[in-house]
Amino acid sequence: MARLAAPVDPRAYTPALGKVWLTPHYDRAIALLTRERYWRDALVLAAKLAPGDRVLDVGCGTGSLLKALLSNCPRIELTALDPDPAVLAVAKRKLGDLQSVVHWHEGFLGSLSVSDEQRPDKIVNSLVLHQVPLHEKRAILERMHEILRPGGEVLIADYMRQDSRLMRMLFRATVQQLDGVEDTQPNAEGVIEDHLSELFDHAERLKVFHTPTGAISLWRGTKKGKMQ
Repeated sequence: MARLAAPVDPRAYTPALGKVWLTPHYDRAIALLTRERYWRDALVLAAKLAPGDRVLDVGCGTGSLLKALLSNCPRIELTALDPDPAVLAVAKRKLGDLQSVVHWHEGFLGSLSVSDEQRPDKIVNSLVLHQVPLHEKRAILERMHEILRPGGEVLIADYMRQDSRLMRMLFRATVQQLDGVEDTQPNAEGVIEDHLSELFDHAERLKVFHTPTGAISLWRGTKKGKMQ
Protein backbone atom coordinates (compact mmCIF):
# COMPACT_ATOMS: atom_id res chain seq x y z
CA MET A 1 0.00 0.00 0.00
CA ALA A 2 1.30 3.51 0.73
CA ARG A 3 3.27 5.62 3.13
CA LEU A 4 0.63 7.67 4.87
CA ALA A 5 1.99 9.84 7.65
CA ALA A 6 4.17 12.84 6.76
CA PRO A 7 7.14 11.83 4.60
CA VAL A 8 10.08 14.17 4.03
CA ASP A 9 9.14 14.21 0.35
CA PRO A 10 5.37 14.84 0.31
CA ARG A 11 5.14 13.03 -3.04
CA ALA A 12 6.81 9.86 -1.72
CA TYR A 13 4.79 6.75 -1.03
CA THR A 14 5.15 3.01 -1.51
CA PRO A 15 2.89 1.82 -4.35
CA ALA A 16 0.72 -1.26 -4.13
CA LEU A 17 2.92 -4.40 -4.09
CA GLY A 18 5.92 -2.09 -3.70
CA LYS A 19 6.33 -1.29 -7.42
CA VAL A 20 4.27 0.97 -9.70
CA TRP A 21 4.28 -1.58 -12.53
CA LEU A 22 2.76 -4.21 -10.22
CA THR A 23 -0.32 -2.13 -9.31
CA PRO A 24 -2.55 -3.71 -12.03
CA HIS A 25 -1.81 -7.13 -10.52
CA TYR A 26 -2.50 -6.11 -6.92
CA ASP A 27 -6.00 -7.47 -6.44
CA ARG A 28 -5.20 -10.87 -7.93
CA ALA A 29 -2.00 -11.22 -5.91
CA ILE A 30 -3.62 -10.23 -2.62
CA ALA A 31 -6.57 -12.58 -3.14
CA LEU A 32 -4.30 -15.48 -4.04
CA LEU A 33 -1.46 -15.02 -1.54
CA THR A 34 -3.04 -13.55 1.61
CA ARG A 35 -6.35 -15.44 2.08
CA GLU A 36 -7.89 -12.01 1.68
CA ARG A 37 -11.53 -13.06 1.90
CA TYR A 38 -11.06 -14.51 5.39
CA TRP A 39 -9.25 -11.66 7.09
CA ARG A 40 -11.23 -8.95 5.30
CA ASP A 41 -14.57 -10.52 6.25
CA ALA A 42 -13.34 -10.91 9.84
CA LEU A 43 -12.35 -7.23 9.98
CA VAL A 44 -15.75 -6.10 8.69
CA LEU A 45 -17.59 -8.28 11.20
CA ALA A 46 -15.37 -7.07 14.06
CA ALA A 47 -16.19 -3.45 13.16
CA LYS A 48 -19.85 -4.05 14.13
CA LEU A 49 -21.03 -1.30 11.83
CA ALA A 50 -24.26 0.56 12.47
CA PRO A 51 -26.15 3.09 10.32
CA GLY A 52 -24.66 6.53 10.78
CA ASP A 53 -21.20 5.32 11.82
CA ARG A 54 -18.39 7.52 10.50
CA VAL A 55 -15.69 5.20 9.14
CA LEU A 56 -12.26 6.11 7.79
CA ASP A 57 -10.26 3.65 5.68
CA VAL A 58 -6.60 4.71 5.93
CA GLY A 59 -4.75 3.41 2.89
CA CYS A 60 -7.86 2.24 1.09
CA GLY A 61 -5.90 1.02 -1.92
CA THR A 62 -7.99 -0.53 -4.68
CA GLY A 63 -11.19 -0.39 -2.63
CA SER A 64 -11.87 -4.03 -1.73
CA LEU A 65 -12.38 -3.20 1.94
CA LEU A 66 -14.48 -0.15 1.07
CA LYS A 67 -16.82 -2.35 -0.96
CA ALA A 68 -17.06 -4.92 1.84
CA LEU A 69 -17.84 -2.24 4.43
CA LEU A 70 -20.63 -0.77 2.32
CA SER A 71 -22.03 -4.20 1.57
CA ASN A 72 -22.19 -4.92 5.28
CA CYS A 73 -23.83 -1.60 6.21
CA PRO A 74 -24.72 0.73 3.29
CA ARG A 75 -25.74 3.62 5.56
CA ILE A 76 -22.35 4.37 7.06
CA GLU A 77 -20.50 7.65 6.36
CA LEU A 78 -17.34 6.40 4.67
CA THR A 79 -14.10 8.26 3.95
CA ALA A 80 -11.37 6.68 1.79
CA LEU A 81 -7.80 7.95 2.05
CA ASP A 82 -4.79 7.05 -0.07
CA PRO A 83 -1.96 9.13 -1.60
CA ASP A 84 -1.73 6.97 -4.74
CA PRO A 85 -4.00 8.28 -7.54
CA ALA A 86 -3.61 5.05 -9.51
CA VAL A 87 -5.14 2.85 -6.82
CA LEU A 88 -7.85 5.42 -6.07
CA ALA A 89 -8.87 5.28 -9.73
CA VAL A 90 -9.13 1.49 -9.47
CA ALA A 91 -11.16 1.80 -6.25
CA LYS A 92 -13.64 4.19 -7.83
CA ARG A 93 -14.15 1.88 -10.81
CA LYS A 94 -14.59 -1.08 -8.48
CA LEU A 95 -17.30 0.67 -6.46
CA GLY A 96 -19.19 1.81 -9.56
CA ASP A 97 -22.28 3.81 -8.58
CA LEU A 98 -21.34 3.47 -4.89
CA GLN A 99 -18.32 5.73 -5.38
CA SER A 100 -20.65 8.72 -5.03
CA VAL A 101 -21.41 7.88 -1.39
CA VAL A 102 -17.72 7.78 -0.42
CA HIS A 103 -15.73 10.84 0.63
CA TRP A 104 -12.43 10.52 -1.27
CA HIS A 105 -9.19 12.02 0.02
CA GLU A 106 -6.07 11.76 -2.14
CA GLY A 107 -3.23 12.43 0.26
CA PHE A 108 -1.56 11.42 3.49
CA LEU A 109 -3.21 11.03 6.87
CA GLY A 110 -1.50 14.17 8.16
CA SER A 111 -3.23 16.23 5.45
CA LEU A 112 -6.72 15.10 6.49
CA SER A 113 -8.54 17.86 8.38
CA VAL A 114 -11.12 16.54 10.85
CA SER A 115 -13.41 18.71 12.99
CA ASP A 116 -14.75 17.50 16.33
CA GLU A 117 -18.10 16.82 14.69
CA GLN A 118 -16.48 14.74 11.93
CA ARG A 119 -14.27 12.52 14.07
CA PRO A 120 -14.59 8.91 12.88
CA ASP A 121 -16.23 6.31 15.07
CA LYS A 122 -14.04 3.64 13.49
CA ILE A 123 -10.77 3.66 11.58
CA VAL A 124 -9.80 0.64 9.50
CA ASN A 125 -6.41 -0.11 8.00
CA SER A 126 -5.14 -3.14 6.11
CA LEU A 127 -1.77 -4.20 4.70
CA VAL A 128 -0.22 -0.75 5.06
CA LEU A 129 1.94 -0.58 8.17
CA HIS A 130 4.37 -3.33 7.17
CA GLN A 131 5.52 -1.18 4.24
CA VAL A 132 6.24 2.11 6.00
CA PRO A 133 9.46 3.11 7.84
CA LEU A 134 9.68 2.49 11.58
CA HIS A 135 9.04 6.09 12.67
CA GLU A 136 6.05 6.38 10.34
CA LYS A 137 4.41 3.27 11.81
CA ARG A 138 4.19 5.02 15.18
CA ALA A 139 3.21 8.36 13.62
CA ILE A 140 0.31 6.81 11.69
CA LEU A 141 -1.03 5.05 14.78
CA GLU A 142 -0.69 8.22 16.88
CA ARG A 143 -2.60 10.22 14.27
CA MET A 144 -5.32 7.57 14.14
CA HIS A 145 -5.69 7.81 17.92
CA GLU A 146 -5.73 11.61 17.75
CA ILE A 147 -8.58 11.91 15.24
CA LEU A 148 -10.83 9.13 16.57
CA ARG A 149 -13.78 10.21 18.68
CA PRO A 150 -13.49 9.28 22.37
CA GLY A 151 -14.34 5.61 22.68
CA GLY A 152 -13.83 5.08 18.94
CA GLU A 153 -12.13 1.96 17.62
CA VAL A 154 -9.28 1.16 15.29
CA LEU A 155 -9.17 -2.17 13.44
CA ILE A 156 -5.96 -3.22 11.72
CA ALA A 157 -5.18 -6.27 9.62
CA ASP A 158 -1.53 -6.59 8.68
CA TYR A 159 1.63 -8.63 8.84
CA MET A 160 2.64 -8.32 12.48
CA ARG A 161 4.61 -10.64 14.75
CA GLN A 162 5.57 -13.82 12.91
CA ASP A 163 5.36 -16.31 15.77
CA SER A 164 6.31 -19.57 14.10
CA ARG A 165 9.37 -20.62 12.17
CA LEU A 166 7.25 -21.48 9.13
CA MET A 167 5.53 -18.09 9.06
CA ARG A 168 8.87 -16.29 9.44
CA MET A 169 10.29 -18.30 6.54
CA LEU A 170 7.31 -17.57 4.29
CA PHE A 171 7.32 -13.88 5.23
CA ARG A 172 11.04 -13.66 4.48
CA ALA A 173 10.68 -15.44 1.14
CA THR A 174 7.78 -13.34 -0.13
CA VAL A 175 6.91 -10.01 1.53
CA GLN A 176 10.48 -9.15 2.50
CA GLN A 177 11.79 -10.02 -0.93
CA LEU A 178 9.27 -7.62 -2.47
CA ASP A 179 9.15 -4.82 0.11
CA GLY A 180 12.62 -5.10 1.64
CA VAL A 181 13.77 -5.99 5.13
CA GLU A 182 14.28 -2.56 6.72
CA ASP A 183 10.62 -1.55 6.85
CA THR A 184 9.11 -5.02 7.25
CA GLN A 185 11.34 -6.57 9.92
CA PRO A 186 9.99 -4.43 12.82
CA ASN A 187 6.53 -5.80 12.05
CA ALA A 188 7.81 -9.36 12.13
CA GLU A 189 9.34 -8.65 15.55
CA GLY A 190 6.10 -7.29 17.04
CA VAL A 191 6.52 -3.51 17.00
CA ILE A 192 2.93 -2.85 15.85
CA GLU A 193 1.49 -4.87 18.73
CA ASP A 194 3.68 -2.89 21.14
CA HIS A 195 2.51 0.46 19.74
CA LEU A 196 -1.14 -0.57 19.79
CA SER A 197 -0.90 -1.67 23.41
CA GLU A 198 0.75 1.61 24.39
CA LEU A 199 -1.60 3.93 22.51
CA PHE A 200 -5.02 2.28 22.76
CA ASP A 201 -7.21 0.88 25.51
CA HIS A 202 -8.29 -2.75 25.34
CA ALA A 203 -5.86 -3.46 22.48
CA GLU A 204 -6.30 -7.10 21.54
CA ARG A 205 -5.50 -9.56 18.81
CA LEU A 206 -8.76 -10.96 17.52
CA LYS A 207 -7.43 -13.56 15.11
CA VAL A 208 -4.36 -14.73 13.19
CA PHE A 209 -4.53 -15.91 9.58
CA HIS A 210 -1.74 -18.16 8.33
CA THR A 211 -1.08 -17.43 4.67
CA PRO A 212 1.47 -18.39 2.00
CA THR A 213 3.16 -15.03 2.66
CA GLY A 214 3.27 -15.15 6.46
CA ALA A 215 0.86 -14.52 9.32
CA ILE A 216 -1.66 -11.68 9.08
CA SER A 217 -3.05 -10.53 12.42
CA LEU A 218 -6.31 -8.71 13.09
CA TRP A 219 -6.15 -6.27 16.02
CA ARG A 220 -8.64 -3.95 17.62
CA GLY A 221 -8.08 -1.04 20.01
CA THR A 222 -10.20 1.69 21.61
CA LYS A 223 -9.30 5.35 21.91
CA LYS A 224 -8.41 6.31 25.44
CA GLY A 225 -10.87 8.65 27.10
CA LYS A 226 -14.55 8.66 27.96
CA MET A 227 -17.19 8.17 25.29
CA GLN A 228 -19.29 11.20 24.47
